[in-house]
Amino acid sequence: MIAILKYNAGNIKSVENALLRLGYDCVVTDDKTTLLEADKVIFPGVGEAKSAMRYLKNKGLDQVILNLKQPVLGICLGLQLMCSESEEGNTRCLGIFKNKVLRFEETDLVPHMGWNNINRFKGELFEGIESDADTYFVHSYYAELSEDTAAICEYIVPFSASLEKKNFYATQFHPEKSAGIGQKILKNFLEL
Repeated sequence: MIAILKYNAGNIKSVENALLRLGYDCVVTDDKTTLLEADKVIFPGVGEAKSAMRYLKNKGLDQVILNLKQPVLGICLGLQLMCSESEEGNTRCLGIFKNKVLRFEETDLVPHMGWNNINRFKGELFEGIESDADTYFVHSYYAELSEDTAAICEYIVPFSASLEKKNFYATQFHPEKSAGIGQKILKNFLEL
C-alpha cells in the first residue's frame, strides 16, 4: 500500500491522481499506524514551512516520519521540511537531511515557477532519466547543496533539485506535474 501523508499542506490531490494514472492504489492519511505499515510513503506539499511543521508536531507526525523504515518521498515543501532548518519563518525542520533551506534573493525571477532542467543525477530515482531533463518547479525557497544532493538545478544559484539519504528521497520539483519524466521518477520510486 502507498500512503500519502495528509497534513496541513496543499497539492495532495494531484499526487494521488498521478499515482492512480500509474495504476497504483493509495490512501491519503494522517493515521500513524497506517503510515508505519505502508509499503511506501509520499510526503508532498505546497505551503508554508512554519505552520506545516507546527501541524506535524501537534499531531506527532514528525516522530512518525523520522521512524519510517520504508522508502519515503518528499515533494516540494516535503523536501524542505526534511531538511534541518528553513529561513521561512526561521523554522526548525525534521533534520533528515542536514541542508539549510534558504530564500532566493529577491528579484522578479522569484518565485521559481515553471520548467527547468536538472542534471548531475545520482541515485535510484533517476534510473533511465537523461541529463538535462526538464521538470516543473514552484518555490521561493531552496535547499543548499550537500553530500545528500542527488540532482542539481541552476536557477539564480545552484541548488538541490533532489536529495537522497538511506530510505529518504526528495524532490524540490513536482514529479506529478512533470509529464513523462516525472512519471518515470515516480515509477522508479514506487518500484524501489
